[in-house]
Amino acid sequence: MNFSIQRGIVRMACALVCTVATQAASAQAISQAETLLFQTHHLHNVGAPLTLTYAFHKTGSLEPGFDDQVEVILADGKPAAQPDGASDGKPSVTMHFLSGVRERKTPDAENAEGNPALLGFLERDIAEMQRLTGGSGNYFRKRIRLALADGAQVRPARFTYAGKAVDGREVSIEPYRNDPLAKRFERYVPKRYTFVVSAQVPGGVYRMGSVLAGPAGGAPLMEETLTLVSAANQKR
Repeated sequence: MNFSIQRGIVRMACALVCTVATQAASAQAISQAETLLFQTHHLHNVGAPLTLTYAFHKTGSLEPGFDDQVEVILADGKPAAQPDGASDGKPSVTMHFLSGVRERKTPDAENAEGNPALLGFLERDIAEMQRLTGGSGNYFRKRIRLALADGAQVRPARFTYAGKAVDGREVSIEPYRNDPLAKRFERYVPKRYTFVVSAQVPGGVYRMGSVLAGPAGGAPLMEETLTLVSAANQKR
């Protein structure tokens, strides 16, 4: 799962499995949002062995909420295919995305650059949209991909991590706002996704989340967040 990848795969990076982008889309410049999320070496500022722990929180009136966690476990990577056989310093990554009956199985990755928590969050969200609406998972992937390519808002972000003020960037999208098929799942049209990234936090990704506003801007029908809470060294 190496996210420093060619343009065609970047267009598909919202999912482990995604539809092939068209040639016209492939010819377009990579957006700032895509670059920040899927063409950035998020793991450059951490060394193995290390565990990144994210807190998952779900709330809202649509369904019962819950709290859980996600662990991104970094280990020393296998030697890269280099003439001298030396490792390129990129870690092997194992991810435990939620726990118990909620856990989503994800493949391990060698020589990883991108933070897999991003794709884990999006893949779970896509599966939930499919469950809630009866729609196609590939369709929701496409809408998210298109929104990141040509509809994202990117702005400076300032937040607190480990007791310190941190500067980063926030990416936000509303992939169903102008969806031509929105009447099929009208309730979810205002759903908004946000991603906060910063090279100043371990693993490069601080928070990702989605919120579905209630009627007339009332309390959210559903809100889910995944937030970095710790980066702990493991004993060798």
